[in-house]
Amino acid sequence: MLRSRSAFSDAGIYAWIDLDTFSTYILANNPEWNQTMYSAYASVLDAFHNYDNTAGFFVGNEVLTTGASSVAAPYVKAAATDMKAYRNSKGYRNIPIGYSAADIADLRPNLQNYLACGSNSSEALDFFALNAYEWCGQSTYDTSGYQFLQQNASNYNIPIYFSETGCQTPKPRTFDDQAAILGPDMDGTWSGAIIYEWIEETNDYGLISYGASAAPTATGNGVVAGYTRTGTPTPISPDFENLSTHWATLTPTGVSMSAYSPSATAPSCPAFTSGAWLVSGDVPLPTVGAVSHSVASTSAASSATKTGGSASSQSSQTGSQTSSGSSGSSGSSGTTAATSSGAAAAASSKSAAMRPSQAIGSDWYLGFLLLVVPAGFVSFCYW
Repeated sequence: MLRSRSAFSDAGIYAWIDLDTFSTYILANNPEWNQTMYSAYASVLDAFHNYDNTAGFFVGNEVLTTGASSVAAPYVKAAATDMKAYRNSKGYRNIPIGYSAADIADLRPNLQNYLACGSNSSEALDFFALNAYEWCGQSTYDTSGYQFLQQNASNYNIPIYFSETGCQTPKPRTFDDQAAILGPDMDGTWSGAIIYEWIEETNDYGLISYGASAAPTATGNGVVAGYTRTGTPTPISPDFENLSTHWATLTPTGVSMSAYSPSATAPSCPAFTSGAWLVSGDVPLPTVGAVSHSVASTSAASSATKTGGSASSQSSQTGSQTSSGSSGSSGSSGTTAATSSGAAAAASSKSAAMRPSQAIGSDWYLGFLLLVVPAGFVSFCYW
């Protein structure tokens, strides 16, 4: 891990790190935020904060996928809030902490607003990311649904971007949505996109291949789960060329950190809506050890109130954690890498899946991201 991070840094590659693992991710319908999870997330921060090419952390990925699972939203927000407080208490660089959401039309607007809402800015996430597969084939900005994504984000107060995009039905993949995301329709609001995915696997989303597939049980010679993962990458045609052609013609604009002066205000916290959103406005966030019923009721009467000192108190308990609990030690953890020079590498394993035919395993991304982060304005390519 240390060697690969140094290699990434030498190549100008930035990495986005999952804080959760298969054993510590927040459960959608039975959520909790406990000390074991807190300590594991904190140890990932401990392990990766000192790399100058760590660009951000994901506190969760597609945790919520239904209205019923919205009971988990305060736990996602509490985890992000506590990790932000831990980061600050340790004096770490202000590396942004956010969430990657499934594109569920009935859920997305409420979740998007909830993770940024409230009078206490320390409880808002640093960014919101969306896994969207709405634009398929010969679609357009108006017919794909992207116009509504833009409308919902036009006054958003924190950075927002596509953490996954790249519909592959029908084939070939045209990637025409890149002209909208990185063009005048959206680039004033959205901070770019990550293309799913780099390496060709069973789900047929890959943009490159390292060789012919093998038996699922085959081992050796760089073969993992039936696919070679070493050697010289060969582009999948015409998908790779279609994406490359778009990127070669697009010139997204941005703003330098010195000129970045956001004026948008936090959105209102969504109200309880039976069957659609089961959180009542700006409820007190759960403390470490709280259970789901304490925040999901309309009265929130039994909610555990987060005090000003709770996060720093928990931080002191985990301040001595080592990197042994970091995401690098678990098969379900992940790293998304990016570079401004046009070459990058990333691996990430998912705890939930909304894209067609995806099995839990290693995900590889390729994308272009323009994101204002506390360290400054950066342009990234992902793979």
